[in-house]
Amino acid sequence: MEKIILQLPLLLALHIQSGAFSDSPVLEIVEAPKPEVVEFNNTIYGTCEVTPVPNLPPSQPEILGQVLFKQIFPNGTLEVKINLRGLPADDQQARAIHIHQYGDLSQGCVTAGAHYNPQAVDHPGHPGDLGNFVSEQGVIRKFMRLPEAKLFGGHSVLGRAVVVYEKEDDLGLGSDEESKLSGNTGERIACCVIGITSPRLWQETEPFPGEEVEEGHE
Repeated sequence: MEKIILQLPLLLALHIQSGAFSDSPVLEIVEAPKPEVVEFNNTIYGTCEVTPVPNLPPSQPEILGQVLFKQIFPNGTLEVKINLRGLPADDQQARAIHIHQYGDLSQGCVTAGAHYNPQAVDHPGHPGDLGNFVSEQGVIRKFMRLPEAKLFGGHSVLGRAVVVYEKEDDLGLGSDEESKLSGNTGERIACCVIGITSPRLWQETEPFPGEEVEEGHE
């Protein structure tokens, strides 16, 4: 199917699609690329600098690190690198990581709101439900793709928060209402706000298992 993209500066981009299965072009309106997209070869990058909550209970690990994001405009799949440290070397506790609605950390992670859920669906169908992670030698290092989350458009996750939890997500399989809202993940122990960045952080990290290595990255 042929696709023609017309960009209206600073406002909108128009996608006009036509092909053998359509007698008339299909018009789709999407957000125009940000200046950083044009600068970085039609790609936008995000970073989230994870820090522990204030007054972290002594029983909880002080988790630090980054969650990095990358997406090609306008329809690329959002790619994510999770790189966290500070967990006990022998820690076997699975911990949930989710994107939350607000980038408000004025009172720690609690003011980040609920799971980001623009379609108002039950958990774990939220676009920012990253999943459960178990550390290896005190480190969580994971590459993944989030087809339902975006860095563009009205449902962008830019400016929202990433939250690390003390417990495993029950994936909505619990018997109580909280299971369908948050997965019974316990306390929020670390968090950050997603912001736009240059490609440097993404390119400087060593390739993760499952990641397609860019040409020239050794």
